[in-house]
Amino acid sequence: MSTSASTTTIVAIASAPGQGGVGIVRLSGPSAHDIAATLCGKTLVPRQAIRVQVRAADDGDLIDDGIALHFVAPASFTGEDVVELQLHGSPVLLEQVLQAAVQLGARRARPGEFSERAFHNGKLDLAQAEAIADLIAARDVQAARAARRSLDGAFSTRVDALAAKLLHLRVHMEAAIDFADEPIETLGGDALQGGIAAASRELDVLLTAAEQGRRLRDGLHAVLVGLPNAGKSSLLNALAGSDRAIVTDVPGTTRDLLHETIRVDGVELTLVDTAGQRDDGDAIEREGMRRARAELERADLAIAVLDGRDADNQREQLQPLLAGVPQVLWIHNKGDLFAPIAVGDDAIVVSARTGEGLASLRERLAGMAGHQTGEGAFSARARHVEALQRAREHLSAAGSAFEHGQLELAAEDLRLGHDALGEITGRVLADDLLGHIFTSFCIGK
Repeated sequence: MSTSASTTTIVAIASAPGQGGVGIVRLSGPSAHDIAATLCGKTLVPRQAIRVQVRAADDGDLIDDGIALHFVAPASFTGEDVVELQLHGSPVLLEQVLQAAVQLGARRARPGEFSERAFHNGKLDLAQAEAIADLIAARDVQAARAARRSLDGAFSTRVDALAAKLLHLRVHMEAAIDFADEPIETLGGDALQGGIAAASRELDVLLTAAEQGRRLRDGLHAVLVGLPNAGKSSLLNALAGSDRAIVTDVPGTTRDLLHETIRVDGVELTLVDTAGQRDDGDAIEREGMRRARAELERADLAIAVLDGRDADNQREQLQPLLAGVPQVLWIHNKGDLFAPIAVGDDAIVVSARTGEGLASLRERLAGMAGHQTGEGAFSARARHVEALQRAREHLSAAGSAFEHGQLELAAEDLRLGHDALGEITGRVLADDLLGHIFTSFCIGK
């Protein structure tokens, strides 16, 4: 922990901005009790709610009356002495109290500084600290429950357990290097190979769960793509339940990206309508098609909309464009204009005009979003998924190097994989990333 964090006392309004029945001013640091005691005119008893009158630091004028709670280090959220003053929720009064605390030696807290101190003091790991922000920002019950599980350590426990296995494999591998003259079979080669394979399987399961947790937190980024007049904008309007996109019979009507957020069974989806893909078009339309291709590069899902009357031909034209998209769902639109047909598992027949097939489409989208309602679901972030992907790459490289007898390379890849897992919980992390993470938090948290 930095010197400034251990020697300074911070203060912030911890309740939501605006008026409310109750407002909270929070202090943390070595002088938290003394500053609060001066403001309240009395010594605070640890872990007891005490009725107090808070007065200005300069002239002693009464600001407000309320309740004070004192938590002694290390048994507090931050691991430091903490005082919370529960007062009337007037922004004016709360700001007066905050200013009075500053006059007595406290410093206004930076965004996320309370959680950052909890992290530095070992009260939370980094994934748990991020889960606090996710819990505050949760947009539905499922997301809130997943964030709560991450805050309770459901994600961190699995990461730490996997990291411990990689560390054990690394130690075993380096021990084998020290006895390089011995046949690998006599040094437990089968156990090493089996351990790497088992860790890889466990990592794949955790990565899948983390990707689902990331989608539950961030929502699914789905891009509507297709040829002109396939019905992309009509489908967007049907899913959104409103006329968000302009629909005409003129090819090239959609020129720019149009974003719409919808919810399907508690899963948030960001739908992006894009310009129709074709070889000609004016300069503006060509720019719209370029933006559509760029949007596909960061899509979780491509909803490829086909005119069902020419589905095979249009699908063939779109295939190269969708090669790098993780998931593709083919929509045979305009189902009211052609006879019923059988489609593959990766396709569905709908009519954006009549609503035919939309219920099935919503159900399919919820499933593709990886929505989980079970007790094991936890929240995760894009950086967690990226770290797990790197760990998987290193573990795969370690297995390949081991098979070719390159034990030094295998040990190094195990170390890099272990470090990638450590980035998730903060066991291994650069200071600049810490700053980026905690500055995204609310002030007072």
